[in-house]
Amino acid sequence: MDEELVQFFSEDISFQISNSDSLSDWIDKITRSEHHLIGFLNFIFCSDNYLLKINVEHLNHDTYTDIITFDYSKEDRISGDIFISIDRVEENAKSHKTSFENELHRVIIHGVLHLLGYGDKEPGQKAEMRQKEDFCLSLRDF
Repeated sequence: MDEELVQFFSEDISFQISNSDSLSDWIDKITRSEHHLIGFLNFIFCSDNYLLKINVEHLNHDTYTDIITFDYSKEDRISGDIFISIDRVEENAKSHKTSFENELHRVIIHGVLHLLGYGDKEPGQKAEMRQKEDFCLSLRDF
């Protein structure tokens, strides 16, 4: 896979992803299993306050969140900017009694699943999304 298709950035915090090549390959494998290709995916890691500002400005939601996904997909190619609050991931990892890395991977694949067409607004969709996240996490080999 062309590594330029999946990129990782940070805004307003000092954070660097580990295993970026393995993560990119895992995301590509999931995407292909859903009969899609990657156009481009930008993961932007940021603080709660940075993501709150985006949430207010673009979605009119005055609440903290762990992820916001902007979808630019066309046909069978998924593309998007996926903003992830490292502050929320850390808090969620503690409250769910899981490792930071596991929670980060769950949030990363959650954004990818949104781009693949999975929703989470309705209770049935939330259950399907969680099941799909768990399945995707089980496919990691790193």
